[in-house]
Amino acid sequence: MSEPVAGAPHHDYEKVLKDSSKDVASFDTDKPSALHKFRHFLHSNPSAVSLIVLVVSLTVFGLTLGGKFFSAFSLTLILQQVAITGIVGAAQSLVIMTAGIDLSVGAIMVLSSVVMGQFTFRYGLPPELAILCGFATGALCGFINGVLIARVKLPPFIVTLGMWQIVLASNFLYSANETIRAQEIEATAPILQFFGETFRLGGAVFTYGVIAMIVLVGVLWYVLNHTAWGRHLYAVGDDPEAADLSGVNVQRMLISVYMLSGIICALAGWALIGRIGSVSPTAGQFANIESITAVVIGGISLFGGRGSILGMMFGALIVGVFSLGLRLLGTDVQWTYLLIGVLIIVAVAADQWIRKAAR
Repeated sequence: MSEPVAGAPHHDYEKVLKDSSKDVASFDTDKPSALHKFRHFLHSNPSAVSLIVLVVSLTVFGLTLGGKFFSAFSLTLILQQVAITGIVGAAQSLVIMTAGIDLSVGAIMVLSSVVMGQFTFRYGLPPELAILCGFATGALCGFINGVLIARVKLPPFIVTLGMWQIVLASNFLYSANETIRAQEIEATAPILQFFGETFRLGGAVFTYGVIAMIVLVGVLWYVLNHTAWGRHLYAVGDDPEAADLSGVNVQRMLISVYMLSGIICALAGWALIGRIGSVSPTAGQFANIESITAVVIGGISLFGGRGSILGMMFGALIVGVFSLGLRLLGTDVQWTYLLIGVLIIVAVAADQWIRKAAR
């Protein structure tokens, strides 16, 4: 510390020292605000926002409708309604975490289900083998998407938009727009309807499709958070150039993500047969939009590198809660679309606000 200036009054020097010590003390005790801490908490826990919205939604509808809504049957009905969206949303989540998007998930799902049905009833294959052919179809579609995006360097939006049109047309051309009826499947290949079978736990009614969604989300949560593949996926979504410099094979990673997405869509196709009971080339027309909605409301960033698969499931459940709650209230179905639209915009705005916490 510098000595007092010669000739300066001693009490003036002490006053300056005192004032400066106050400034240092005030700087040291400057703590982050509660809002700042809350934003950092949300940034560290991407699924927290969707979980909060889900709990609030359940509380509001529960208080409004009482036992009519808060019954085991109603709550498990929500799970049954969102099972397909949750499975397809899991596929979409993986892609969006890499800062991409897959507009072909719904079409791949339906084509896989059509292949399972047609290979069983048109070619007489054992249904187990036909199901494997359906999974192979989903994997092939995902592989083509991945190669065009990772190696040819085409934009994910354009590639998957084109794939959606191609798969959709192939689906109708191959099936000749014919539906395989539930009675035929039940009599010949009931395994195709496996995910539609129900079992009871008390007053709750579950389908195996719901169990498939929960198990899938649980497995993907573990893989994304506790394996090298999961860490590499987040790294590619956050900054592909930095990931490449750190030794991650970005091309191989992207191809594996899109292939896995196609396989999960095939699982959704099998679950779709169980859900509707038949094999229909016109089913699942809104799966693309519903999966993206679940992902966005679930807090997964459209910019990649951030999000939780659990958040996607919470997002799907939020849509299911709103749909059932408003239906029980007797409101017009358009109110559901309106509120979901508002939630999507708010979710994206919240994501932008939360991302600033990392800066």
